[in-house]
Amino acid sequence: MITLPRPLRGIVPPVLTPLSGRDTVDQDSYARLLDQMVGAGVSALFILGSTGESPGLTAQARRTAIERAVKTVAGRVPILVGITDPCFSESVSLADFAAQAGAAALVLSAPYYYPLSQSAFLSYLERIVTELPLPLYLYNMPRYTKLAIKPETVRAAAQLPNIYGLKDSSGDREYFRRVREAVSDRPDFAVLVGIEENLAQAVMEDGAHGGVCGGANLAPELYVQLYEAAARGDAEAVKPLNRRVLDISSAIYGVGDPASSYLRGLKCAVSLAGFGNGAMAEPYWAFRDDEREEIRQALLRLGLLR
Repeated sequence: MITLPRPLRGIVPPVLTPLSGRDTVDQDSYARLLDQMVGAGVSALFILGSTGESPGLTAQARRTAIERAVKTVAGRVPILVGITDPCFSESVSLADFAAQAGAAALVLSAPYYYPLSQSAFLSYLERIVTELPLPLYLYNMPRYTKLAIKPETVRAAAQLPNIYGLKDSSGDREYFRRVREAVSDRPDFAVLVGIEENLAQAVMEDGAHGGVCGGANLAPELYVQLYEAAARGDAEAVKPLNRRVLDISSAIYGVGDPASSYLRGLKCAVSLAGFGNGAMAEPYWAFRDDEREEIRQALLRLGLLR
C-alpha cells in the first residue's frame, strides 16, 4: 500500500466516472482518464466524490470504479475513495472494500438528507472513525449536505485518530482562513481547496496545501503547473496560468441549467476530448446536441481540442 504524505499537497483531481450507460462504468475511458492525470504529475486521485457522481451510482458501480482505479494506477499515486452515504453501514462497507482493493485513504462529508448539528456530526465522526480501516479526509460541501463544518468542529475532528485533513468546497475564503487557523498547531493536517478558481490565492495567501480541481480531468498539466507556481510564490508565473483556469471555468461550467452546469459541462468537455460519451448518472442528463456543440467550440477556442 502506498504511503500517504502528511500533509497531502498538490493537485488531487476529483475524478469523473465515465459511463457507458445509466449505471455502467466505461472502464476503458476511465482507465485512460486516470492514466492521463497520473502522467501529468498529480499528487493523488479522489474517486467517487460529487464530481464522480457517486450518489447516483449503485453499490456495484462504485466497487467497479474502485477496482479499476486501483488496478490502473498500480500504486503510482495514492487513491482517495469517497464513502459518503446516508447509511452509516454502507459507508463502512465501501470503506472496507476500498481498503481490501488497495486504496490509500477515504473521504467523507456529512451524510446528506437528515439535518445535523455540529455536535451531532462530530458524534457521528467519533463513531465512524473507529470502524474505518484507512485514514480519513473530511469533505466540507454545504451546498449538497446542508451542513457547513465549522472551524471549531474541524479542530475537534482533527484530534480524532486517523483524520488527516479537509477538502473545503464552500468557496468561502474567510471560512478557509479560519479553518487553517483552527488547525495551525497541526502541520500534518492537510487543508485543500475545492474551488479551482480560488486555488492560486488559497495557496499563496491562505495556506492551502493544494487543490481538488475538477478541471484537472480536462487539462491536468495546467492545474499542476498552477499549483507549483503558487507553492513557490512565483506571482508572475501564476498570472497566465490562473487566467487560463478562469477561462476554462467561464467557458465550460456555465452552459445549460445553472444548477448542474459545472458537472454536466465538465463531463461533456472530457467526453469530447476522447474519454467516454458524456453519459450522466441520474438525476442529471447529458447535454443536448446544441449544448454539446457550444462546449466543442469553447474547447477549440481554448486550444483543448484539435
